Amino acid sequence: MQAIPFLATPVISTSLFPAPLLVAPLALAPLVFARIRSVPRQCARTLSTRVSALFLRSTAVDLAILAGHLLLYPTGISQEQPAHRPTPQSTPTPQRTPGAGPPPGSEPDTPGNAPSPTSDSPPLLPTAGRARPPVLLLHGFIDNRSVFVLLRRSLLRYGWPHVEALNYSPLTCDLRKAAELLGRHVEEVCARTGHPRVDIVGHSLGGLIARYYVQRFGGDARVRTLITLGTPHSGTRAVPLMSAHPIVRQMRPDSDVIAELSLPAPHCRTRFLAFWSDEDQIMVPTETARIDHPDLAAHNVHVAGVGHLALPVSGTVAAGIRDALSSADATGEDESAVSVA
Repeated sequence: MQAIPFLATPVISTSLFPAPLLVAPLALAPLVFARIRSVPRQCARTLSTRVSALFLRSTAVDLAILAGHLLLYPTGISQEQPAHRPTPQSTPTPQRTPGAGPPPGSEPDTPGNAPSPTSDSPPLLPTAGRARPPVLLLHGFIDNRSVFVLLRRSLLRYGWPHVEALNYSPLTCDLRKAAELLGRHVEEVCARTGHPRVDIVGHSLGGLIARYYVQRFGGDARVRTLITLGTPHSGTRAVPLMSAHPIVRQMRPDSDVIAELSLPAPHCRTRFLAFWSDEDQIMVPTETARIDHPDLAAHNVHVAGVGHLALPVSGTVAAGIRDALSSADATGEDESAVSVA
């Protein structure tokens, strides 16, 4: 994450602004700082246990993922081009002589078999009517859709035919505005695909944006399942120097946004799944990535030894996401916690 102190007013648009290429290393540097700074503290606390080795391994994996992500970052800067509806091909109408009967093999134009009027709307995508709704992927703060390269591949390989990633502007200064943008994007996807609902996977800030849309903007009518990866549902105290950025302040435990998400949400129709890790150094405390709300059908999935950057690329997490989307009909259960080793 990276502070942008020179922005004084919220900036948001339905068109997505590409992030400058040099922003990526600067934006992700605090993640490295938070991770490295925590090494001595964690090792001193758990040096004689197996957890210390797990932490060191997860730190090394996080740093390797960061290096790889910096290489992939330019590939996700541009806006993803959604699949377009197929262009309807018109069939030539046979010419008829005035006073002549209908062509051979055809029936008269009676009220019962009159030609149906041509629809003004083009056909829907081939995904319309399929059992699995579209899956939307929403990245974290100062990131882009490239973070979901492996997860997208996994979903497509295992039978999800329609997966899209949304790039919101890196200059976004208000989480509420980003949630409004997400709502417009969801409506567009539903109209384009013919599906009444979608599933959303959000990493870090992306999960918080999606949850705000579901709870505060009526998005539960459109979102069947919301899966969050390392999302500060109760706010995070990590990297306090970045509080100069408005959207970072909205992710603090005492922010108005976090308070609004704790308000009652009766009859919310969306099912929630929150992946959290004890080695996520961006979530302070780590349990803040859990969803603890009495009105939400939420399941918290504990992933051992996976860092913040590793959550979207973890094979274990990807398998959990696929299982959750496959069993999305199992709703209405009490909130529970699941542990994934």
